[in-house]
Amino acid sequence: MTVDERLERLVARHEALSQSVELLTRDVHEMRAEMAEQAKKTNALITDMAVGIARLLNVAEIHERRLSRLEEQS
Repeated sequence: MTVDERLERLVARHEALSQSVELLTRDVHEMRAEMAEQAKKTNALITDMAVGIARLLNVAEIHERRLSRLEEQS
C-alpha cells in the first residue's frame, strides 16, 4: 500500500467520523429539546396534582370541622 492510498483511507475514515459526529450532535440536540418539552409537561402535571391535593385537603378539613361540631352538639 502506497502513502497516497494510506492518505486516501485516512481521509475517508476522517470524513466518515465527521459525519457520524454531526449526526450524533444533531440527535443530542433533538433529544435535549424533547426532554425539555417533556420536563415542562411533567412540571405542569405535578403542579396540577399539587393544586388538586391542596383542594382535597381543604375539603377534608372542612368536613372534619363539620363532624367535630356535630359531635359537640350531640
